[in-house]
Amino acid sequence: MRPQRRARSRRTGPVVLVAGFLSGYCAGNMAAALRRARGPQRGVRGFDSRRIVHSASDAILSVDEHTTILLANPAAAQMFGSSVSAMQGSQLSRFVQPPTPEARTPLDYFPAGGGRAGRRATDYAVTGIRTGGQLFPIEGSISSVEHDGRPVFTVILRDVSERHLVQQKLARSHDQLRQLSSALQSIREEERTHIARELHDDLGQLLASLRMDLTLLARIDELPDASARLLAGMETNLLTAIASLRRIATNLRPRALDEGGLYFALQGLRDEFVERHGIACTLLADEAELRLDDAASTAVFRIVQEALTNIARHAEARNVLLNLYRTNGELLVTIQDDGRGIRAEDMEKAESLGLVGMRERVWAMHGDITIAGDEPPGTRIDIVLPLSGHVV
Repeated sequence: MRPQRRARSRRTGPVVLVAGFLSGYCAGNMAAALRRARGPQRGVRGFDSRRIVHSASDAILSVDEHTTILLANPAAAQMFGSSVSAMQGSQLSRFVQPPTPEARTPLDYFPAGGGRAGRRATDYAVTGIRTGGQLFPIEGSISSVEHDGRPVFTVILRDVSERHLVQQKLARSHDQLRQLSSALQSIREEERTHIARELHDDLGQLLASLRMDLTLLARIDELPDASARLLAGMETNLLTAIASLRRIATNLRPRALDEGGLYFALQGLRDEFVERHGIACTLLADEAELRLDDAASTAVFRIVQEALTNIARHAEARNVLLNLYRTNGELLVTIQDDGRGIRAEDMEKAESLGLVGMRERVWAMHGDITIAGDEPPGTRIDIVLPLSGHVV
């Protein structure tokens, strides 16, 4: 009788093991596998669980507590360039790279809270090892059942090499676009600086010279009244042209940014904003903390300038607060208004080029930007810019 009982145990053991195998298989894959295994045999009441594992498209391994592979399906053998017989009895570390040298159990290969692949909450990013030693990215999930008082682990793996290649290409393309955007910003700033200097030095001097000539003509006593009125009108128009020229040149490149630094440029920007739009604006900053190189000063100035432009156009605000200060090697910039507040859909609009430009300038300096309108009233922009190498 005892030999017969041992024979029965040997016959039913693999079935129990396969059942444990299937217990870790996710519901969607199980249903699909059932449909493939059953095929047109709708009248069959049962199904062969081993056939499901055998025909599954995902690589499936059954591993004991000492990371010995008990069962492997053909998909697993194909993924690792091996055979089912060669995999069974081998250590898991031969086919899956352990995350740390201290990995001893199957759960150590899939540590909770780390290495998530992001596809599902149970998926982890790990590294596979083909028979020839080639490493490739895989994602997998693990579950366990008790068999004869010992845990048996079911590991389901998927080869994500193609997905990683696509992600790498997208990442490279994204980096190239960022570099192109940064280069275009630099070129644009150089052109602005050049045009502003040309306007100020050439056209500005010419207009100043014409005004001096008109002043001399106006001092002639024998001029007819009509000529005097004409000269007075010409001088008025000339003063308007000079003021417009200064405003255009300042918008292109404020001279205070080159001559006085970021602090005085922001003061001028604040005063012009208040005068032009009638919106109260408070600037909280320390001149000593804003002594930055040209690249950082220009980036911060343009960010604040774009934010104020957006506030004037869309916010319907009455008050604006600009707060800039340094701490722990970083410049913290806060721009807050009491307007209607920005909506989430507004930040995702393709035509919101001002916000895109602000983000690109921040990211070009490896900083972070947060734009929120969910704390009424108004909108708040928080920017953190690392200043390593930008302080003068």
